[in-house]
Amino acid sequence: MVLGRRTRIRNRALFRWITPFFNPVQLIHTFPRYISFLEDLKRYSRLKGAEHIRFADTYPCINDKTPSTVFDAHYFYQDIWAFKKIYRSKVKQHVDVGSRVDLIGFLTAITEVTFIDIRPLLATLENFHSKKGNILSMPFRDNSILSLSCLHVAEHVGLGRYGDSLDPLGTKKACKELARILAKGGSMYFSLPVGRPRLCFNAHRIHSPQQIIKYFANLELVEFSGIDDEGNFKNNIHPSALENSDYACGLFHFTKR
Repeated sequence: MVLGRRTRIRNRALFRWITPFFNPVQLIHTFPRYISFLEDLKRYSRLKGAEHIRFADTYPCINDKTPSTVFDAHYFYQDIWAFKKIYRSKVKQHVDVGSRVDLIGFLTAITEVTFIDIRPLLATLENFHSKKGNILSMPFRDNSILSLSCLHVAEHVGLGRYGDSLDPLGTKKACKELARILAKGGSMYFSLPVGRPRLCFNAHRIHSPQQIIKYFANLELVEFSGIDDEGNFKNNIHPSALENSDYACGLFHFTKR
């Protein structure tokens, strides 16, 4: 049983090394999907009123015939969770560090947003400001930000994946810097993968919920929610509920005493 588990782990690792060059699973499904595409093209061309289709204008989209709409549970639920909280807080200004740009765009509809990232977001929007900055050294005074978010970001810090410097303590240092700039009485919305602690180089780290609570020891945990290994959203649960997960997502709402 142990050998079987080790073999599965090794095979998954091998698959991750291969996929930057080609995805063997996707390749297996490519041929029947292309046949389906060609059959659709042939049938469509014979329909009354069908446009003339030049080869130069063909655009095979062969991976979208799914039985349900595909979505990433971590990002989908965390963005809704954070948006609701920021909306209900009615803050006039909000600072986000490196989260998904879709969320940033939606937030500009309800408040003024400053986005901090080592890769600035070069977009033109009302209520939007983008600053190039490093999560380990942010351009803000101590205790100065009343509303702050950093979602699915800190687990990458120090792994070089996004062009940052290598640092084994990257996540811990990022948490310290976020806690530094959060104002007294302010709210911080924070998320990352949680479960059994380990490093998946150079994708991300996985922390236990208790590790993160210790990293933010000078903050008070207002709420812990999350997304479990099956992709189910769990609202306002005890951190221990996701402690033994493989790759869950912890959603932490902190405030500074």
